[in-house]
Amino acid sequence: MPDSSSSAPRSIGVLLRLAHQQFSSAVDGALAEQGFGDIRPHHANVFTFVPPEGIQVSDLTLKAGVRKQTMAQAVEELEALGYVERRPHPTDRRARLVMLTERGKQIRPLAMATGQRVEEDWGKRLGEQRLETLRSTLEQILDVSEDR
Repeated sequence: MPDSSSSAPRSIGVLLRLAHQQFSSAVDGALAEQGFGDIRPHHANVFTFVPPEGIQVSDLTLKAGVRKQTMAQAVEELEALGYVERRPHPTDRRARLVMLTERGKQIRPLAMATGQRVEEDWGKRLGEQRLETLRSTLEQILDVSEDR
């Protein structure tokens, strides 16, 4: 990887990772300020994809694009912290659904509001048109990736 004095451009992967870290750091800081300092970045894979009616760990794994072991660990951690609970599936006796608790339901609105503020800041720095071009380009990249 080139150092900062190099004239070679940084890879897109590095830039995406750094932008994600900046975004995540802002969300983590806002959550900590509101009393949710026990949430870790990998827990976002759970909060992002649990619908109100609940979801099985195997389906969460697919939506988040992570290994089942990784998702199961995140769910276990969040259950121990009181953010999620597992309930019996209403139509499949063998399955269990991951549900957000009342405490868990507080996370998504806070994270989304903070994310919106980060995007607004980026829009002020880049200009709204450039930010929308970035969003559109990333959506196109993800659409192509999902088609494979």
